[in-house]
Amino acid sequence: WASWCGPCREEIPMLNTLHKQYEKLGFQVMGINIDKRRDAAKRMMQDFQIAYPVLFDSQQGISKLYGVDAMPSTVIIDRDGIVRAVHRGYKKRYDAIYMDEIRKLVRE
Repeated sequence: WASWCGPCREEIPMLNTLHKQYEKLGFQVMGINIDKRRDAAKRMMQDFQIAYPVLFDSQQGISKLYGVDAMPSTVIIDRDGIVRAVHRGYKKRYDAIYMDEIRKLVRE
């Protein structure tokens, strides 16, 4: 995510909800921020009360590793490190899709 990304801002509350709902079941939400300036990202983290860990990736190494080419991108990875789903962009209807995918993973 990036502080200048409108859809990222829309997605963050849902990611906070997923984090709180599924963390105890072993599912971890992690944010990857690509802002060049950490202060902009940290300000947004405070404004949105981001509850999950955030990694700073200003060089976009993690983004490149997972083929992220759109903002926001959500990569769902299983316990074995296998990418199970990649979602580019964000729309409100994605919430139910994410929850369904996560429920399947935590049952495995």
